[in-house]
Amino acid sequence: SEAAHTNSSIMRKRKRMDSSTLAADPSEETGTLQLKREVGLISAVSLIAGTMIGSGIFMSPEWVLYYMGSPAGSLLIWAVCGLLVMFGALSYAELGTLIKESGGDYIYILRNFGSLPAFLFAYTSVIVVRPASVAGVSLSFAEYAVAPFYQGCSSPPVVVKCTAASCVLLLTIINCLNVRLATAIMNIFTAAKLLVLLVIVIGGIVLLINGQTQSFQDAFQDTTTGVGPVGMAFYQGLWSYDGWNNLNFVTEELRKPEVNLPRAVMIAIPLVTCLYLLVNVSYFAALTPAELLSSGAVAISWGNKVLGSWVWVISLSVALSSFGSANGTFFSGGRVCYVASREGHMPDILSMVHVRCLTPSPALIFTSAMSLIMIIPGNFSSIVNFFSFTAWLFYGTNIAGLLYLKIKKPELPRSYKVPIIIPIIVLIASVYLVLAPIIDQPQIEFLYVVLFILSGIIIYFPLVRYKHHPKCLQRVTLHLQLLLEVAPTAENL
Repeated sequence: SEAAHTNSSIMRKRKRMDSSTLAADPSEETGTLQLKREVGLISAVSLIAGTMIGSGIFMSPEWVLYYMGSPAGSLLIWAVCGLLVMFGALSYAELGTLIKESGGDYIYILRNFGSLPAFLFAYTSVIVVRPASVAGVSLSFAEYAVAPFYQGCSSPPVVVKCTAASCVLLLTIINCLNVRLATAIMNIFTAAKLLVLLVIVIGGIVLLINGQTQSFQDAFQDTTTGVGPVGMAFYQGLWSYDGWNNLNFVTEELRKPEVNLPRAVMIAIPLVTCLYLLVNVSYFAALTPAELLSSGAVAISWGNKVLGSWVWVISLSVALSSFGSANGTFFSGGRVCYVASREGHMPDILSMVHVRCLTPSPALIFTSAMSLIMIIPGNFSSIVNFFSFTAWLFYGTNIAGLLYLKIKKPELPRSYKVPIIIPIIVLIASVYLVLAPIIDQPQIEFLYVVLFILSGIIIYFPLVRYKHHPKCLQRVTLHLQLLLEVAPTAENL
């Protein structure tokens, strides 16, 4: 057909193209398709802050307190988590200005350590970690969205799961239609989240002025110092900061990445860290440590005490916050799948973009399908928790790659440099976060996670290394191209 001939022609031209001659959008002269650079500084800050501020800050404080044992120890963990995330993001900013390609952790591992480690990351991320994260945040959204309709009793699981699935499908449509629409939604929801957190902060300030400081008397009493509990407290805190490296996944869609990438990091992460600390202070001003530990949802308990009949505002805010965070996770998660496919580590169809909307719709649809599968059982939270240590395993791998580039290849052009002590601190923290929970409380689930990651080797050698693909795959790809109206792309460098 004419469409098939056009697509194959584009593929031939793409192979002949030199990446240094590529433009930022479809070009009649080159015959290539690319993702547009639609993400400006404000949208970049919104992507980082909007993804980080999800349901975590409304749920995790009780668990950080549980593992640390004292209000002061809990606040210390939140502050150190923010500092660690800031150091990690600054290190990733240098990586992003050195390797100006989308894909984040995946592309950095590929360029520094080679094909097999990169494939294992993509395999783990695309199949489990990213879809589970999207599904988890969508379920949080669903819980709070349907709660007003079932006051006095728990929401039916079927209703919650159907609402979560609807959330995923809506995000798929939004992100497939237009990058600018997706970023606009991020900006709006981020502004709404910041407003809600400011309400909690102001409420806490009023309580402190009125003398409610009981929780801060002997604040370090009963503080835990064990290696394992402190590590688990870090996991709970860092879960609320998750998303700090999301901007690195969309570098090719970021305007002036050499300037806006480090600038967005320096704006978003200190802002979120300060808000998190002030919100926790507000929680402790309103609730005693015992009340906070017995609360199923800290923000709701705070709202009952401070806002009274207006507590529904908090429920609505958590739902909106979760939806915005899910949008950011979905937006960046689809790019991992897209870039991995472009590098030959996933089926070719996932590296294509819609010929009119210029969005990686096949990759987004695939991520959506995997997220919907994760929603069905609804009991995958333990899987996500045990994969948290693999996230820091890959973070540590990339920081080690940055140190290698700084020491062995200082001549590479850099528009931004981070002092070498910062990635060294992040690397030490990564090693601690990976090993501490395993050494202190070894569990068989950690072995299952490692075995799952290593199972990617069985797939890698026949399908990626030696390219033994089924003969029908090319025909299936062609039909999917015609059905989805997508075509191959060139890198936007």
